Amino acid sequence: MIEYGLYLKMKKPADRRRKVEKMKNKIMLLEDDASLIDGLRYSLKKNGFDIDFVRTVQEALSRLVELHKYDMLILDVTLPDGTGFEVCERVRGYGNPIPIIFLTASDEEVNIIRGLDCGGDDYITKPFKLGELCSRIRALLRRAGLSNPDTTTVLECGDIKIDLLGSRVVLKGKSLDLTAAEYRLLCLLIRNANRIVTREVILGELWDSTGDYVDNNTLSVYVRRLREKVETDPSHPEHLLTVRGFGYQWKEVDE
Repeated sequence: MIEYGLYLKMKKPADRRRKVEKMKNKIMLLEDDASLIDGLRYSLKKNGFDIDFVRTVQEALSRLVELHKYDMLILDVTLPDGTGFEVCERVRGYGNPIPIIFLTASDEEVNIIRGLDCGGDDYITKPFKLGELCSRIRALLRRAGLSNPDTTTVLECGDIKIDLLGSRVVLKGKSLDLTAAEYRLLCLLIRNANRIVTREVILGELWDSTGDYVDNNTLSVYVRRLREKVETDPSHPEHLLTVRGFGYQWKEVDE
């Protein structure tokens, strides 16, 4: 059994780890709705994006001299002093191909057509799910060749933080002692948080300490033991859920 808490003592210095932290895509978001801004700030930051908010068309236009700092623009259509279309047209007038997504409160075809015709790459209609917006952002960045490679060295989900370089798991500030299989299982589930991971996928990724692949019964044992270490009440799990007939899911629980 490998105790990952002990292995941490051999990890590289913290300042060296920070040098290889994942680079974040920087986005400028034009939006004047304060309540929506708060939700977007939390969700986009949590999903690894660096966000600058502007609230007016004039403020957005003044920032275009720094356009080279951004990987994407997200523009609300209706603002107190104009429209996001004006910003998009100015950017495209410069010949800049930066990806642009419109946020619109109307799903009328005329607005969608105008947004795309003036140079927008995508649009999303309010109200929208934040997860859908994040997925659209990632997809558009990939198509534009701007998506940063996955050089993540730390995974965070709720109260759990995983140091991938030191192979250390911390729950609410305390280190967890996990076996090699438990550690790999936890990493796999958290990388796919809120998505169902089938037993077949898990079994293809998981192996025991001797290098042999595990079977379904052994996987069930690993899941039970992992729950005992990460759940407040393992008999009524909130995070590591069984999806009968499919597999398992790591569920983020809103505080």
